[in-house]
Amino acid sequence: MNYTYYDYLDLAPGASAARIEAAYIGLLERYGYGTSEAGQDMSGLVRMLHTAYEVLSNPETRLRYDATLSQEAAMADAELKASLDQQGCTTRRRVQDPPAARRNKLTVVAA
Repeated sequence: MNYTYYDYLDLAPGASAARIEAAYIGLLERYGYGTSEAGQDMSGLVRMLHTAYEVLSNPETRLRYDATLSQEAAMADAELKASLDQQGCTTRRRVQDPPAARRNKLTVVAA
């Protein structure tokens, strides 16, 4: 599963600039960034939070990033649709099959 920068900051794609900054600061505080308690194992996560904030806080880079996400989503939808269309329905189905006893009686009457 691929995570987006919105996922890392726990935001919806339409979040305001103030909400982006608040989420960024809140996450840094939650993980103890800047304190002696923050360990080396958190450095990768903090780097990803920084990167996400840098991209989403700049209107130009955010616009490009959103366009990229939109394009990837459209490609994934097209791929899924093509896969489902290719599979198709392998068996013919009737809307409603009558119970076996009734079907046998109908066969006798029709004969």
